Amino acid sequence: MHHHHHHNASASNKAFLIGAVINIIYVIVEATFGFLSDSLSLLADAGHNFSDVLILLMAWGANILASVKPTDRHTYGYRRATILVALISGVTLVITMGLIAIEAIQRLNTIVHPDSLTIIIVASVGILVNFITAALFINYKDKDLNVKGAFLHMLADGLVSVAVVIGGIVIYFTGWQLIDPLLSLLIILVIAISSWGLIRDSFNLSVDAVPNNIDIDSIRNYLLSLPDVQDIHDLHIWAMSTTQVALTAHILRNSPHIDDDLLHKAAQELKDKFGIHHSTIQIENGQCHLNCQE
Repeated sequence: MHHHHHHNASASNKAFLIGAVINIIYVIVEATFGFLSDSLSLLADAGHNFSDVLILLMAWGANILASVKPTDRHTYGYRRATILVALISGVTLVITMGLIAIEAIQRLNTIVHPDSLTIIIVASVGILVNFITAALFINYKDKDLNVKGAFLHMLADGLVSVAVVIGGIVIYFTGWQLIDPLLSLLIILVIAISSWGLIRDSFNLSVDAVPNNIDIDSIRNYLLSLPDVQDIHDLHIWAMSTTQVALTAHILRNSPHIDDDLLHKAAQELKDKFGIHHSTIQIENGQCHLNCQE
């Protein structure tokens, strides 16, 4: 399990690095041409792409921290940094889009003449950049909330770039300038929708909620199905990181002996069937559960 996790982390770290480099170059190009062409839709997309670069860099750093070995003071290591980064990136994105929304609303009452041909060319490059970056994370997006966030952001960016190209075409053939700030607001709406799940999930993990992919009722029923188990209490499940889940539980057994084989079997099946990477089970055979604290 450790080798498999290390392999995935190394591969995703490489994807973060490549994605960050590609997007840094594109953000510089897009922002430059956005200013030169006076296009708010390009500037809005550049602002979001810049926030994506920060997200990629922070997620990359968090992945590196997560691989640091535990110490006597940090007994779980720095795995939780991945959760904090996911939450920070979501909040930062909301703030960035809020500032751009204010500018877009102000532009609705201001006549501007963006260079439509520049918009079309630069945004077309953006489609390629964002979809290539999204493809880097496609194999890891279901295993890590940080990677999933990066994938969704890049996929949304690619779709937004498509909308920007369409806006440039409309301006080129019709001269309708309002399409630029209107598309900026559309960009913000799309980003808000795509980001909500990331913010919600990362917040839940940061306050030790049971991860969405974990079925606590099925786990409780499984533990109750173990031989001689009469009751279960103090069942707690939380995320140690965006990829690893921990569990603690007290089980009451009608047996005077500690069954090491049962504990090993339970730990293995919790990992294989339910994705619980670290489990700690306390076996009781008396009335201790009446005094245990939740």
